[in-house]
Amino acid sequence: QVQLVESGGGLVQAGGSLRLSCAASGRTFISYAMGWFRQAPGKEREFVAAISWSHGTTYYADSVKGRFTISRDNAKNTIYLQMNSLKPEDTAVYYCASDKRPYIFSNPVVPGYWGQGTQVTVSS
Repeated sequence: QVQLVESGGGLVQAGGSLRLSCAASGRTFISYAMGWFRQAPGKEREFVAAISWSHGTTYYADSVKGRFTISRDNAKNTIYLQMNSLKPEDTAVYYCASDKRPYIFSNPVVPGYWGQGTQVTVSS
């Protein structure tokens, strides 16, 4: 059973920073691309960032490009989302996702598993 557990969310003022973490277990972490998505109240879940299963190739949504950085530590089975220059419109529940396909990286990833989500609130 694959498990993804996010942490690091919270309340921050506009212009501030947060770092989200997602710890994975249950299968060979290094074989799968990973991604972050978010869902704001009343809106559909949207893609934020993704990272390939190897070589660290990344994709970002235009709305976060230059402000957010996705990374992974395969030794710790963990991915991160460093969020800088946060804006009130970044307020959402952030979800970690694991691609359902091994050794494939596409934009966006095709989620096979989701974490439970972590709330990020940016005050103006």
